[in-house]
Amino acid sequence: MAAAKPKIHPVVAGVTARIVDRSRATRADYLRRMDAAGSAEVGRAKLSCANWAHAFAGAPIKDKLTAMSGTQPNLGVVTAYNDMLSAHQPFERFPEVIRDAVREVGATAQVAGGTPAMCDGVTQGRPGMELSLFSRDVIAMSTGIGLTHDAFDAVMCLGVCDKIVPGLFMGALAFGHLPVIFAPAGPMPSGIPNAEKALVRAEYAQGKVDRATLLETEIASYHSPGTCTFYGTANSNQMMMEVMGLHLPSTAFVHPETGLRDALTAAAAQRAVELARTGKGRMADVINEKAIVNGIVALLATGGSTNHAIHLVAMARAAGVIIDWTDMDQLSSVTPLLTRIYPNGTADVNAFQAAGGVAFVVRELARSGHIHSDVTTVMGKGIAAYFQEPLLIDGKLVWRDGLTESLDTTILRPASDPFDHEGGLRLLQGNLGRAVIKVSAVKPEHRIVEAPARVFDSQEGFLAAFKAGELDHDGIAVVRFQGPRANGMPELHSLSPGLGVLQDRGFRVALVTDGRMSGASGKTPAAIHVTPEALDGGPLAYVRDGDVIRVDAETGELHIRIEMHELMARKRARPTESQDWGYGRELFGAFRAGVSPAEQGASVCFSGLHGGGKPEIRDVSDPNWVNAAVDA
Repeated sequence: MAAAKPKIHPVVAGVTARIVDRSRATRADYLRRMDAAGSAEVGRAKLSCANWAHAFAGAPIKDKLTAMSGTQPNLGVVTAYNDMLSAHQPFERFPEVIRDAVREVGATAQVAGGTPAMCDGVTQGRPGMELSLFSRDVIAMSTGIGLTHDAFDAVMCLGVCDKIVPGLFMGALAFGHLPVIFAPAGPMPSGIPNAEKALVRAEYAQGKVDRATLLETEIASYHSPGTCTFYGTANSNQMMMEVMGLHLPSTAFVHPETGLRDALTAAAAQRAVELARTGKGRMADVINEKAIVNGIVALLATGGSTNHAIHLVAMARAAGVIIDWTDMDQLSSVTPLLTRIYPNGTADVNAFQAAGGVAFVVRELARSGHIHSDVTTVMGKGIAAYFQEPLLIDGKLVWRDGLTESLDTTILRPASDPFDHEGGLRLLQGNLGRAVIKVSAVKPEHRIVEAPARVFDSQEGFLAAFKAGELDHDGIAVVRFQGPRANGMPELHSLSPGLGVLQDRGFRVALVTDGRMSGASGKTPAAIHVTPEALDGGPLAYVRDGDVIRVDAETGELHIRIEMHELMARKRARPTESQDWGYGRELFGAFRAGVSPAEQGASVCFSGLHGGGKPEIRDVSDPNWVNAAVDA
């Protein structure tokens, strides 16, 4: 007798139904456009002989002969290769692996185009970080440029890191009438323990060790080709591509430059060709409301990156699906936390993979009813294929059932015995706006902070005050003019060591900002992505040193202890320094002017989609304050 289909959790079902209803018009419009694109002839039939000849002018003679037949699929590859990103360095040789693989099944493959790929680890704390979030939409646009040659029957996307996968995802959805498979490169082998790295960073922030010691530690941590091994945005990306059905199963955390990695890349290429031949698995059908909910839940269950409170919103909108932070908050409240991976623990993704990995997480969430099993993936109908793991036997790729029990319950646990009964991402709202906070790495005793504000208009201002010893007291650091319109919403990861030191000294501290924190956000409470941002007239523009602010992650409160009429009567602060030139920033003025608010994805590509414009903010004490703030 077949096993009973798991019953979906009522909150998951309710949030999904609300998303479906909210997205009815935009989703229908997206599907109409994809149906129209898919009803046209395949690319090779639409192109004239001259067009088709141009497309293969540089190809080997064997590929030209295959293409001339007009009967075999042509696979378009969009790659984010560069050799500055350790995670993307292995992609240099992937195109040849893909070409060889599809030749074996009588098809062709071409690199359709490349996309930029910034390394946030290089630009952290530097002016270049102000282009990082905008690079996501540039990647989406460049993906569209590569695929708009209209010469392809399926697509492979090669990308791993922070903005790259969301950008590839958004761009590929514009060609959702085609099957699309994402192929990762995998993580680097483990370096020094994450706890040791964090300790040295904290000691350097206090001047206890020199720069040479810090550099030695960092090199020991980031040391070879492959993704950084902490569970930040890059590895959160890979987990979600798997759970949303765009990877082959259990491919996210296989090391680069191994026989298994090459076999999986080849198999992904051949699967894309198979989908093209059968007319199944188009991306528009794989990515729907249920798949987006599955991605959110899996992110929450694994304590993933807060950056996806922005990215997932933009990614969903590319498929006509409208989500917001209330959806994420409600899903988080019922999602079991199944992993402890740095920064939510001490283990890295290699240890997570060894303990059971994504296959274990997917099985547990499906069987507990926290994700939808009745979805379409690149593997076909249903989620069960993602309970499997690959291995090489005598050089042949085979699949086996993944682990049904965790090999290390300090890293990975079943849904019946989780680390926590919630996912740890919470919505904060009040008379300072709406924000998100990640509490999965914050100890309960640090989750409520009410203290005087210390206001900074830049992260450099905070760091200078910290080094001068001016912050050795209870306090809430307000770092404003860091939103998407102000300066592109850079990550403020350089604040983490100082805030952590202050907390370790026994002070009650928190961060409130309209900027972002890193995917490695850690132990200090941080109300991030505050919307409306200060430059847009949000209340943060009126906060002064000494104002008492309450950040309460237990009740979801973000409040300033001052009457709103008094706050709004103050003179509105403006940025004190120019943030619109140098390091390429002058090229992105149109992006800053046209970007949507954080809760709508901080996107240029979809800023005009239904639900665009300024966010609807409902404060518990004064529902009309946002209009006064924006108009002031």
